[in-house]
Amino acid sequence: MSDRESMPYDLVIVGGGPAGLAAAIRAKQAAADAGLELSVCILEKGSEIGAHILSGAVVDPRAMDELLPNWRDLGSPMTVPVTENHHWILTEGKKYEFPHGLMPPFMNNKGCYTVSLGNLCRWLAGQAEALGVEIFPGFAAAEVLWNDDGSVKGVATGDMGIARDGTRKDSWQPGLELHAKYTFFAEGVRGHLSKQLIRHFSLDKDSQPQIFGIGLKELWDIPAGQHVPGKVVHTQGWPLDEANGGGFLYHQANGQVALGFSVWLNYANPYLSPFDEFQRWKTHPAIKEILKNGRRVSYGARAINDGGWQSVPKLTFPGGALIGCSAGFLNVPRIKGSHTAMKSGMMAAEAAVAAIASQRTSDELVAYPEAYNKSWVYEELKIVRNTLPLVEKFGTLVGTGLAGVTMWMEYLGYTLPFTMKNHPDYKSLRTKANSKPIAYPKPDGVFSFDKLTSVFLSNTNHEEDQPIHLTLKDASVPIAVNLPIWDEPAQRYCPAGVYEVVGQETGEPRFQINAQNCVHCKTCDIKDPSQNIVWVVPEGGGGPNYPNM
Repeated sequence: MSDRESMPYDLVIVGGGPAGLAAAIRAKQAAADAGLELSVCILEKGSEIGAHILSGAVVDPRAMDELLPNWRDLGSPMTVPVTENHHWILTEGKKYEFPHGLMPPFMNNKGCYTVSLGNLCRWLAGQAEALGVEIFPGFAAAEVLWNDDGSVKGVATGDMGIARDGTRKDSWQPGLELHAKYTFFAEGVRGHLSKQLIRHFSLDKDSQPQIFGIGLKELWDIPAGQHVPGKVVHTQGWPLDEANGGGFLYHQANGQVALGFSVWLNYANPYLSPFDEFQRWKTHPAIKEILKNGRRVSYGARAINDGGWQSVPKLTFPGGALIGCSAGFLNVPRIKGSHTAMKSGMMAAEAAVAAIASQRTSDELVAYPEAYNKSWVYEELKIVRNTLPLVEKFGTLVGTGLAGVTMWMEYLGYTLPFTMKNHPDYKSLRTKANSKPIAYPKPDGVFSFDKLTSVFLSNTNHEEDQPIHLTLKDASVPIAVNLPIWDEPAQRYCPAGVYEVVGQETGEPRFQINAQNCVHCKTCDIKDPSQNIVWVVPEGGGGPNYPNM
């Protein structure tokens, strides 16, 4: 019996991103339609809704049109429609425009909007609260609670005021238990509790392994003469030659450009640094032309689900469901997942309300996966299911061509009789003996920057005297195993300078974790070749505080 206080709800949602907020809104709408009083709450580990949200983003409004058909009249921040669509193939000094006419129509961004996803979530939170949804920012769900029959009972937030040595500080406060008829996990990519649930219920036993990329993003204020509201640019090619990925530049509102770079985490060279590839990409003449005389105002990073249709796990379990990026609904070639995440939350909410209305609160929400299997989300992901594996297998040039052919065939109704497999990212690294170090140019302070300067712009903050949330299964592995085999790649794959090997010059190397720098991207939890790093939630409210990402 716990001595923590508890609060009962009909529906508890872990995570205040697009999926969680859409689920809350749709649950309230469906309950009202059914004449039900439904209590709904959202737990958000960020200091406010949107604080931890990072995405490009070009948003397909399809799910929004279903959720709030009059969103255009409600003050939504989606005010900049896409006006130009470009795809550039980059070499070291040149760019080549790829004809959009060669791509299937669904790859066009017509009708989409470029927007800060964080600001969109803040607006959605206001819509949810107007319907009676209770939102608790700064409260990190740290533990799954269980009923005696093995079903999920709810979640507990982490204790506040725990010192690094595990003792209670004067500010200590126990966590709070939230009990629910159903609990939705909308934690985003590589969610701490979602990962545990997938393992506990073997939700992934019939799906392919989830695979990932890392996305790095900056916001720039640029001169008015260089800003074209609604212009969207995607790039592939240079500077990547040993990895797959690409860049983007979205001309958003208020004279800002959102730009970023993604690297698939299946790369093999342990000396590759996604952060430094991003900084190098900005020095390309075509990118510099857009950014010249501009000013960088924000930075962040986040892992991305790349597995697609074949990596979506079983979505439900007794007492709850996975929604949004906790399950992985990103359409990789479209580089869009907000609309599919929102729709997943809406489908789960409808299933939960129907179950509660019929007093079936101990059953699995089978209506949710049934709805998914008949939905446009399912169809959209299935069409592009072989795109990423083809590029991975055959390389950027040939693989992209084959991917284009398969997307056209699927779009035209010729369903291919095969689905290619995914392979875990952490298994892909070569040893350092079989790899060549990469010499990255020093930051110029104008277009390219160092990690610590960048982390400063993310407004990242953690209470210093708290348990380190980047835990090691075995503290000896980084130096005894990772360093001699892979030259400890955590030093390079982390985009925030969290991990360092110090003392090598004296022959006494030591693995140092600068947890205060962590931007919660989850890359370490994914890419560590020994699978020794486990990301757990820090004290609620810690982490980045993105104002407009």
